[in-house]
Amino acid sequence: MATKYQENSLDREFENFWSKVNCYAVINFPYDQRCEFVRNANSCVYGVNFVPYMQLLSCDFKCQNRFEEHLFVGFFMILSFELLLFMGYVANTYYSPALKVVSRMLHMNDHFAGVTIMALCNTLPDLLFQITKASDKECVYTNDVAAAMFMVMFIGGLVCYMTPFKMHPFNTVRDLLFLLFGLTLLEFELVNHDRFSYSEIFTMTVVYVIYLIINVIDLYLIKLTLKVLRRELLKLSEMTDSPEVNARIKNLTNEIIKLSKEERVKIVKRRTTHARHQNFTFMTHRPNVHERVEVKKYSSSRYRSMNEHLFKEFLYAIKPINLEDWHKASMIFRAFYVVRAPVVVLCAIYIPLVDYEQPKNGWCKLLNCIQIFLNPAVTIVMGKSLIFRDKSNLWYANIPKDCIYGLYSLAATVPLAIVVFCQSDTRSPPRYHLAFSILNLTGSVFVIFQCTAELCVIFDMVGYLYDMSHQFISATLIAAINSLGELTTVIAMALHGYEQMAYAATIGSSLFLILLHCSGVIAVKTIMGQPVTLERMTGDYGEILYVLFVISLFATLLWTSMLNFNTRRSVGVFSMSIYGLYIVYAILINKAIISPYKKDGLLYDAYTEK
Repeated sequence: MATKYQENSLDREFENFWSKVNCYAVINFPYDQRCEFVRNANSCVYGVNFVPYMQLLSCDFKCQNRFEEHLFVGFFMILSFELLLFMGYVANTYYSPALKVVSRMLHMNDHFAGVTIMALCNTLPDLLFQITKASDKECVYTNDVAAAMFMVMFIGGLVCYMTPFKMHPFNTVRDLLFLLFGLTLLEFELVNHDRFSYSEIFTMTVVYVIYLIINVIDLYLIKLTLKVLRRELLKLSEMTDSPEVNARIKNLTNEIIKLSKEERVKIVKRRTTHARHQNFTFMTHRPNVHERVEVKKYSSSRYRSMNEHLFKEFLYAIKPINLEDWHKASMIFRAFYVVRAPVVVLCAIYIPLVDYEQPKNGWCKLLNCIQIFLNPAVTIVMGKSLIFRDKSNLWYANIPKDCIYGLYSLAATVPLAIVVFCQSDTRSPPRYHLAFSILNLTGSVFVIFQCTAELCVIFDMVGYLYDMSHQFISATLIAAINSLGELTTVIAMALHGYEQMAYAATIGSSLFLILLHCSGVIAVKTIMGQPVTLERMTGDYGEILYVLFVISLFATLLWTSMLNFNTRRSVGVFSMSIYGLYIVYAILINKAIISPYKKDGLLYDAYTEK
């Protein structure tokens, strides 16, 4: 009689094999067997953002050798360049003007706008995305600290190099000390308890809230001080002239002018790069004086009726290439304009433009009325399909059932668009044109976030194809690429004349990553029952990151005080070099040339009698 086979743990493991196996394990399979593996592995579906690259390589392109892999990787690098171009164009043309307008509407100054609106727009979408991927076995601490160090040292250093400026002493020191405290607190809680509790997660959130409250109080005190000084100046101006009164009036005037620069965001003309020396040098040129842009109110025009040139303006607004720039450009720039053309058309149709430097502040009646219902519908449908989708299907398979959410938004936005079309005209922007900045900001953030997420998927795949360890990819390449959205927006704002806002955003985003992003993802992991320990969260690179980041923050505090908070190109290169030092350490650890800076396990003699 045949014995009945008893299932063991290995059999049960293979029952869930396709749901647990990493998609990139296909690299270890022969080329002719990869397509079947990719079609069965679940991670080859839910690990996709926009394009299923492994399915393209294995099934559609039917890659058969290493040479073909190199060719396809080259093709993906061209796609990466287009995505970078997309991000840069959106940040420079749409995101930056919208951020200026929204910050001015909310009566913020440059620093407060940088640590709140700009920092949250750059990091909050990624937090929501990472929470949906909390089941992945990622070294959360290492990834977030690596991204924070890239922001402060590399992006912040790049701002100092490209646009030297005068920092605000108190705000800079306070933000750096908060960042240093938050980093040390996170490290202490992980090392001391070897795990995260809900009370510790709550503590991290409270620290970030306190940081925001202090910034709000600081802005309020500036406005209150200005109000008191202006009232005193008004009283002194009514008094009889005397040397003492005139001296006091002069001092008050200088103090008011100084504080007025920190009262509210000013709309300034963007800096032109043609007149500046862009060659690599350590010498710091005198920064350009920023010319203010007066907000114009267009009350009349040469148009005779409210809908005159309606379609002409629409076609002009969405044209991909400016003919005047085309005639003046060289062959290289003409090729660049051709490559950029699809990006220009997509952005013009999807994102409303509110820019005080443009004629009529960027108002185009027909196009803006279409964007009232098109922008929210596209954002909702694509966001639901790409981020909050059913992970068992590719994103485009979810669009038919997700379109219902876009239709719900049309019920509110289409009537609004009709009302705006009927009561506005082509001659001048309406009084509520500033409200389009909200659609501008949400659309820009969505595009930049999706481009960043797609770049992360591409370079993650490339890292596996070239046999790099997952920890090394996450702690270096992915951490930097995940911050490319921050890089494009920060540099765009710095070049537009908002250096203080740009630099403040690097510190504010880093603090958000360390206090809220890291603790939020760890909280979700804890709720899901995953073990959250020091070893799992830091991996091989977490401790060396902590040491180098603390040293770099102290070094930043040192050079800012020594230079009287005047940035120079040399300190920009110095800051970027510290991040380069971390990359050198990471490469040496990855190549096993040096040992990781972490707690090693104890070794026992196997033959010791107990």
